Amino acid sequence: MRLSALLLRVADPERLSAFYADTLGMTGRAQGANRRVGYGGQDADLLLMPGGGGYTQDSGQRYWKIGITVPDVDLAAAYLRQNGVEVTDPKQFLDIGYMCHLKDPEGFVIELLQHDFKGNRPANVADPAAPFANACIGQVTLRTGDIAAEDAFCRAQGMRLLSVQEVDPYGFDLHFYAFTDEVPPNPDLWSVENREWLWKRPYTTLEFQHLAGAQFAPAPDYRGLEVQGLTASLRDAFGDPVRPG
Repeated sequence: MRLSALLLRVADPERLSAFYADTLGMTGRAQGANRRVGYGGQDADLLLMPGGGGYTQDSGQRYWKIGITVPDVDLAAAYLRQNGVEVTDPKQFLDIGYMCHLKDPEGFVIELLQHDFKGNRPANVADPAAPFANACIGQVTLRTGDIAAEDAFCRAQGMRLLSVQEVDPYGFDLHFYAFTDEVPPNPDLWSVENREWLWKRPYTTLEFQHLAGAQFAPAPDYRGLEVQGLTASLRDAFGDPVRPG
């Protein structure tokens, strides 16, 4: 099985597909009234569906962001700025990763996350003219106040927990699940050692930002997930749809 798509309802699927293709190096194609964009590897696509518009990022909602993993965040950020895209300054966020953030033309948040921590990146690891050549949609991030329920659902579908990361200054922790048989290098899933390994995976992980006991609202333009190999549609622990790919 494979996490094969994130479903988002948007105002203009064709225009937004062009942004992801022309600016972030994805490939897009029509799928009925929808547009499907992605990097063509084992990672998930974005399925852009009509009927949305007016999306505003809200930290009180279930859906948060996608994470795109790249070899060199500095090159990627510089490339985007040269193409008129506003990007935050790259920085090492605690012992999580070296990253920056931007929004697509409809306001959906994108995190660019480097394979290696600041100071650990190999020299000449990416082409300045094509910084997204080896990119991957590495994370789809949801929020939850009940990680036990999310864990039970993910494991029931055959997903494996790969990493747990404490973000103590902000009062939450992060949990990463994937359809894989791979085992992290350190059996202690809280270990920092596993994190750069995780950012190099070629498939998409389902990331939960867990704030114990918090209540989150549905995000109207988040339409759920698609899983290749699933035989029937389901509802996840929050009640959002998970459909066959």
